[in-house]
Amino acid sequence: MSDKKNKFGLWTSSAFVIANMIGTGVFTSLGFQLMTTTNFISIMLLWLFGGIIALCGALVYGELGAAMPRSGGEYHYLSQIYHPFVGFLSGWASLIVGFAAPVALACMALSSYVSQVWPGVNTEWLAIAILTVVTLVHSYDVKIGGGMQNIFTWFKVAVIILFIVLGFIMIPQYHGVGEAVSTFSVKDVFSSGFAISLIWVYYAYSGWNASAYMANEIDNPHRTLPRSLLISTLFVTVLYILLNAVFMLSTPAADMTGKIEIGLICAQNIFGTRFGNVMGILIAVMLVSSISSMVFLGPRVSQVMGEDYKILSFLSFKSKRGTPAIAIWFQFLISFLLIITDSFSLVTKYTGVILSLFALLTVAGVYVHRKRFPDAVRPYKTWGYPVVPAIFCLLIIWSIVYLVHDDYVKTFVTGEQKCMMMTLMSAGTLLLGALVYLLNKFLNKK
Repeated sequence: MSDKKNKFGLWTSSAFVIANMIGTGVFTSLGFQLMTTTNFISIMLLWLFGGIIALCGALVYGELGAAMPRSGGEYHYLSQIYHPFVGFLSGWASLIVGFAAPVALACMALSSYVSQVWPGVNTEWLAIAILTVVTLVHSYDVKIGGGMQNIFTWFKVAVIILFIVLGFIMIPQYHGVGEAVSTFSVKDVFSSGFAISLIWVYYAYSGWNASAYMANEIDNPHRTLPRSLLISTLFVTVLYILLNAVFMLSTPAADMTGKIEIGLICAQNIFGTRFGNVMGILIAVMLVSSISSMVFLGPRVSQVMGEDYKILSFLSFKSKRGTPAIAIWFQFLISFLLIITDSFSLVTKYTGVILSLFALLTVAGVYVHRKRFPDAVRPYKTWGYPVVPAIFCLLIIWSIVYLVHDDYVKTFVTGEQKCMMMTLMSAGTLLLGALVYLLNKFLNKK
């Protein structure tokens, strides 16, 4: 896509970020957060903290993306800042976890919403069908994919705003607000439950860095990329806080705890069963936007890795219409396998930890980049540096440590789990990536 007229501007770039952020997490994760705290104020602080993390990250990625405007996101940044090995592990994680897993989760959530309205629907087959159709579109043509993304994204935003406005107008009674004010304690914020829930919230915000993955396909990326990151992150943070306020105020916590179809449950509680089901179907259609965004963006990382590493060179192939076709279908295969395993909670936590780890390395990398490359051209610099990157790093470290500790406690103290599955999956993904990297070095020597 060297032709400027085929490149994406601020609106389309922002649409990809918004679509990537507003997806499975905000419509499913509240039920899992309520398993550790049901306090209204604590839940609102969780979503505010998640927005602060995403905004701090976006401010840093804006600087790194403007200074290193090449598609690939963390893969490209970490290769330049630290070492190609670190970048490869990041790209490997994006290939296996960063996009394929959220695509699978979004397909699973969509089918779960539909099955609650029409119980006869086969959820697994519906999830696979949606994945296949979206993949076919994006593997065919770049511009058609971008156009579809714009339509679905603004449809999604319109439905969410409608849900928020009607929700506040029609809520029959505000559940738990008085109790929340009287029972909330600052100690709640420093509890293990709050830190663990923050991973769920961070997963809901994941996608704030989306336009960094497609820098090569953005018109004037030095200017457009940081603007799209900032505008989209602020916009989504406001929507998330308001939407979760409607969820918490409209529906008793007991009705949502441990449930996936949060949007449908709340819509039925606010609007009644009939109109609530309509809203549930609209939410399912909205998830198509998230699936579409991640099906588009993920293969861009794989494609760049294929250009750089011989062992993955098959992923660099581009069709006549400019799509990384093989990378798209490779991601389809991974998403397909995750769908048929059907383990929503475990895959979500595993995804959140891996994504958090490499985002942490990238944001911390702004300190390293400024020291290693003091003369680099920086069209945009991180606002609030060096405090803003430090806030991001501290909050992410805090939540990862607590989540791994929780995995340990459930395995060796309470016996709720047979093994530290989430931690082992994360470590196993990195180990496999390291082996592939070493094998590539061996092949190059041969």
